[in-house]
Amino acid sequence: MSVLVVGASAAGLTTVEALRRQGFRDPITVLGAEWHPPYDRPPLSKQFLCGDWDEARTRLRPEAMLSALDVDFVLGDPAVGLDGRTVRTASGRELSADTVVIATGLTPRRLPGPELEGVHVLRTLDDAAALRKDLTEAARVVVVGDGVLGAEVAATARKLGLAVTLAGPQAVPLEAQLGAVIGGLLGELHMAEGVELRLGTAVTGLTDVDGRVSGVLLADGEVLPADVVVVALGAEPATGWLDGSGLTIDNGIVCDAFCRAADGVYAAGDVARWQCGDSLLRLENRTNATEQALCVAANILGAAQPYRPIPYFWTDQFGTKIQVHGRPSADAAVTIAEGNVADRFVAHYRRDGRIVGVLGWNAPKQTRLHREHLVHA
Repeated sequence: MSVLVVGASAAGLTTVEALRRQGFRDPITVLGAEWHPPYDRPPLSKQFLCGDWDEARTRLRPEAMLSALDVDFVLGDPAVGLDGRTVRTASGRELSADTVVIATGLTPRRLPGPELEGVHVLRTLDDAAALRKDLTEAARVVVVGDGVLGAEVAATARKLGLAVTLAGPQAVPLEAQLGAVIGGLLGELHMAEGVELRLGTAVTGLTDVDGRVSGVLLADGEVLPADVVVVALGAEPATGWLDGSGLTIDNGIVCDAFCRAADGVYAAGDVARWQCGDSLLRLENRTNATEQALCVAANILGAAQPYRPIPYFWTDQFGTKIQVHGRPSADAAVTIAEGNVADRFVAHYRRDGRIVGVLGWNAPKQTRLHREHLVHA
């Protein structure tokens, strides 16, 4: 039984490694849109962007370990179509297998308008390298987007000594994910470190001088001067290449509880939206990419194992580690369960009297203990 993994990502590589660990010795092909071997994305906005890590350190595995997997890596050739279990690529290849695993991840959103020099998104290693180069020649940076990625980029740029403004429509950073209380604390942390916050107002466009970005235009008419602009307005599942495939596409590849999108076709990672209990769930984080891939590999080998994770993500900003288990939201009631907000603490998120999320602020050990209050998604 041959396997074709579309996406040389964390989810794609984890699927391959799990299959090999469980004794699968049949042919495996990994198709990747980028020329780079599989690498880790979380360091791109932090260690790599600030220059502490080089490209080699972002790689998920050294070359010797990849070679030992006995896998055919086809890199630098994006998938452009799927017909049954045959994938067409941009170069004209047709790759077929008994089982296809789709792990193509996300495509970042961009601001409308012409392409300008100095405007960046951050999704790939090449994106991060281009942004890093631009930051070395900049003085003023505006980050458009007040979610996790935007806040991380703002923190890194400030660490590099740049004047940084964080702009976005929310009242506080990460409000949609973490609520007003914790988001307010994060905003205070950024301001204490010198980040200027311009929140609560939408970004409507960019200004430029001779094709080079010069500022960010807000809905209230204010222009934020900028040498570099980073657009971090979220991302969309990379599913455009699946038009006409017959798969159900609705905010991701719709799968059953076993991450199966069709007979012999599975999805894993950011691109997968699977049946979890009574609803469809899609998660965008590194932990899910790994855990879901493990489940997919098991099911390819006949386990019939539903995927029911306890979601988890983390973010590091200005030396503060925030770890989040479960499914907190802006409408949940937040209480400090341990510690204090001046130092380190664990917070509980409750809906309908039930703990649905646990957040740790510089409290990794305590957070793991409180995680036991959660049930699987």
